[in-house]
Amino acid sequence: MDVLDSINQHRSIRAYKPDPVPDDLLNEILAAGIRASSSGNMQTYSIIVTRDRALRERLYKPHMEQNMVLDAPVLLTFCADFHRMRRWLKLNDAPDNFDNFMSFMIATIDAVLVSQNVALAAEARGLGICYMGSTLANCDQIGEILQVPPNVVPVAGFSLGYPAEDPAPRDRLPLDGLVHRETYRADNDADIARIYAERNVKGWERYMTFPRLRQLVEESGVENLAQIYTAVKYTKASHQEFSQRVLDYLQTQSFMNNG
Repeated sequence: MDVLDSINQHRSIRAYKPDPVPDDLLNEILAAGIRASSSGNMQTYSIIVTRDRALRERLYKPHMEQNMVLDAPVLLTFCADFHRMRRWLKLNDAPDNFDNFMSFMIATIDAVLVSQNVALAAEARGLGICYMGSTLANCDQIGEILQVPPNVVPVAGFSLGYPAEDPAPRDRLPLDGLVHRETYRADNDADIARIYAERNVKGWERYMTFPRLRQLVEESGVENLAQIYTAVKYTKASHQEFSQRVLDYLQTQSFMNNG
């Protein structure tokens, strides 16, 4: 499949066939993944492949009980990882400068770049994926289950397998609402309303197709999509809790020595 066709046909797949992903195919897409750009070619990431059912059952709760954790034959977890690099530096008597927040950001960008390469390669080979934001939100619990050492933090992850559904591609904001030419363009209220006009309709319609989310919306009394995002799905309290959890884990994993 042409790469642009593959990109434009992307859908998040949440239902999977039980068929296993062959080792040679998995290795092919992982090999494509590690061709991604990385800062200084340091490749400060690691990819954890989880097939074991018992492990996936343990990961089910920190992944917010999303069914694809159990239904997909493979989970991929992409970690910001300076553990390997720092050990190599020590073996070569080189200064170690990578125990700080900037290092975490560099490694996170590396991990996300490689994750998207793997996702594109997987979709080009007929597999489906669904990213899970729970990877970062509950990175401490997921890191414990996956036995990551210091200086390693799970930051992105997705389910992987053969699709058992064919959902329609979701809407995207218009290009001119996302792209700024030369310098940043601060849109006025009318422009913001125009940019989100289609999303207001299609996003609301989509969320109303999920019985549990529809129930939450009706119980909370929200009236539009914007309110769904911040009164139902991503509350201030939950974001503050997850923020503190990540910051605490960065300290535990030796990424916050910024003094």
